[in-house]
Amino acid sequence: MLGLTENRYEFGDFVWRFNSPTWDYSTATYDRTAAAFENPDFVPIVIGNYRWRLGLAPAEHLYTAIERRLQAGPAIGVPTITVDGRYDPFTPAGNGSAYRAKFTGKYDHRVLDVGHNVPQEDPRGFTQAVVDADHL
Repeated sequence: MLGLTENRYEFGDFVWRFNSPTWDYSTATYDRTAAAFENPDFVPIVIGNYRWRLGLAPAEHLYTAIERRLQAGPAIGVPTITVDGRYDPFTPAGNGSAYRAKFTGKYDHRVLDVGHNVPQEDPRGFTQAVVDADHL
């Protein structure tokens, strides 16, 4: 926790560069997001989330019932386009088949030539997917 507390700006920048290796974002763009890292809850939330996601910390018992409902999730019936970033190191781009069962309406999947932060890296492609979903 101390490393993230003392180096939150630098660590965040490292994560952005790793997750989106082809995105040439400006310092001003990064700084607008990095301002949120100064929130006193930032470090405990980030550390807690990763510990929970990796199975190193228990879930919050208060939210167990809600979590179960979210995991079960109803099928989504509205027209949908899912989007992957081709260069996202955490979610390898696919053909959408991993998501398909969650959607009962008309469906399409797109892979954009970006990393993890699709809406910021390719706002036109992302916006086009939203517009096109309305026309499915």
